[in-house]
Amino acid sequence: MPGDFSCDIDTKAYIDAGCGSPYAGIAADTIMPTVDEELNQIERDIRTLKIEYEQYFGGGRARPPADTQWRTESLLRRYNERTAELSFAQRFRYNNLAQTYAKYVDMWRKKTLQKESGGQQRHFGAAAKAIEAERARQAAANPPVVASVERAVAVAERKAAEAFAASFSDPEREKEKVQQLYERLIEARTETGEKAGAPSLKDFQSFVRKKTKELKDKGGQEVEYTVSIESGRVKLKARVSK
Repeated sequence: MPGDFSCDIDTKAYIDAGCGSPYAGIAADTIMPTVDEELNQIERDIRTLKIEYEQYFGGGRARPPADTQWRTESLLRRYNERTAELSFAQRFRYNNLAQTYAKYVDMWRKKTLQKESGGQQRHFGAAAKAIEAERARQAAANPPVVASVERAVAVAERKAAEAFAASFSDPEREKEKVQQLYERLIEARTETGEKAGAPSLKDFQSFVRKKTKELKDKGGQEVEYTVSIESGRVKLKARVSK
């Protein structure tokens, strides 16, 4: 049968079958970008930031790319607050973008510290005090925003990890729910690049009927299936819920 549904059921009835917006102030008659368009914008901004930071560290820019970074962080914060409105595929993509951005931010922060410490000269007396005062003024004018973004990323990771679940007592009479579970499975496999070898709807329906019967025969009235993404792989799990 197509698809990877050959895993054994253990004593716990477990099946592993996957073995401030930057747009604020826009006029009311302006066409607002879609979620996918804004996710595309975040992806472009991250690529742009990478190039601009490389220019900054290489001496081609006098200051870090604060404007681009502000726009990126604003969109990330915005969708961190709206993850419940996103589809499974959009949440998965947002989570990947947020994680990528957090990794780059950590790298840029470390390289910025190295750049600043490596370029400092020792000063004494009044000159030292004046230099330190100027550095303190610049730091106050440009406060770091990394911590809030990292917190947003952590929340996004937790929300993106939420699995889609559906319970069945008689899959033969719950075909609509079986189809919803199947669509979530295919959607998740597409996002992780595991679309090849995916089962047909007919084969999946047969699988759910068979496994539900097997688990109910062990004792129980309903079987709960969940689709999740763990370590970049799609997992389909089942357990007796009642």
